[in-house]
Amino acid sequence: MAWIHLHDEVRAIRFCLENETCQGAYNLTAPQPVTNREFAHILAQTLNRPAWLSAPAPLLKLALGELAQLALTGQRVLPERLLEAGFKFEYEHLKPALRALLHKA
Repeated sequence: MAWIHLHDEVRAIRFCLENETCQGAYNLTAPQPVTNREFAHILAQTLNRPAWLSAPAPLLKLALGELAQLALTGQRVLPERLLEAGFKFEYEHLKPALRALLHKA
């Protein structure tokens, strides 16, 4: 599952706009993707809630049809070109990113 903290996304867009060497398509996603299960577990930890609910694959296939394959397997998208261009993420890992988003005063 690809994800990115909003702060890093805005910074990455600005980085690409301000650097003449950045041309073409860039993946704006954090360099540490997670599975849907990991995302749910880390989100539950961050919110101090249990993570016990999961969707069975046959039910997803019935509800989503061909789109279920993407939901079940996902894609491993990495920001290779962005990193090669020299961009530094403030939130490479999901847990600190969610903490920053969800525990603001």
